Amino acid sequence: MGEWVQIAGPDGVFRAYVARPTATPKAAVVAIQEIFGVNAVMRGKADWLASQGFLGVAPDLFWRLEKDVDITDQSEAEWAKAMDLMKRFDIETGVKDIQATIDHARSLVECGKVGAVGYCLGGLLAYLTATRTDADASVGYYGVNIPNFLGEAENIRQPLMLHIAGKDGFVDKAAQKQMKDGLAANGHVTLHDYPERDHAFSREGGKNYDAADAATADDRTIAFFKANLV
Repeated sequence: MGEWVQIAGPDGVFRAYVARPTATPKAAVVAIQEIFGVNAVMRGKADWLASQGFLGVAPDLFWRLEKDVDITDQSEAEWAKAMDLMKRFDIETGVKDIQATIDHARSLVECGKVGAVGYCLGGLLAYLTATRTDADASVGYYGVNIPNFLGEAENIRQPLMLHIAGKDGFVDKAAQKQMKDGLAANGHVTLHDYPERDHAFSREGGKNYDAADAATADDRTIAFFKANLV
């Protein structure tokens, strides 16, 4: 079980769920939410990071729109609310809040190193974390709309790993090719393909969840963070 803390951002104070490992944390990792808020799935991601020896921090990035959003992908009403929140969400201020979370997390670990991992909307934000913040390493799972920001790829100076779902219903083959072509020249970027997987294949309880590929992606993520943060 984690706890909620207050983080002072550039535009105000917002909450973040923090999961602490039993021993002194190796480093910290910011867990960047999907469109459903810091729900049980995202809190579970922070808990998982803690189980791997990292301080897991999941900030509430929707706080300007609605504080403490906690919904699932299990009903049409929740999907409608999630999509509305995503449409109204300001990516620019979201990244600033991620930087504030990184700053806060950095003060909590002795080594001072902080990574980030994001899913769906958070996958895009993880990419932008790599281009716009001082995170030490970033991982994105099935990020949406990354091709729209490939002009920022030259700003990636720390390790970035992206997990790409080959049959992603939100990221078609053309977009996947754009992403791969646009990032191919950057030696800091590692791409992993999951050819048979659809969007959100690592979201436990979701219709596209695949335990085997989710475990493979997660193992790669933890190995990546251990190599770059510890």
